[in-house]
Amino acid sequence: AMIAAYAQHGCPREALQVFREMQLAGMLPDRITFISVLDACANMTALAEGKVTHVQVVERGLESDVVVGNAVINMYGKC
Repeated sequence: AMIAAYAQHGCPREALQVFREMQLAGMLPDRITFISVLDACANMTALAEGKVTHVQVVERGLESDVVVGNAVINMYGKC
């Protein structure tokens, strides 16, 4: 929820920082987290971070989720 809030309210750097901390704590992101992180990457034009996140989406088997797929396309389009 914090990642989504940061991403939606113009704080993409903070969203990515919370995402990194979440991963370091061993927590697995869900589809909503990936959508928010990809949105943050798009808003920052953070292509490298977006690519890493895209790989994680594929590894988690979420690439066929339409909303996640749209977030991936949006990220690449903006980066």
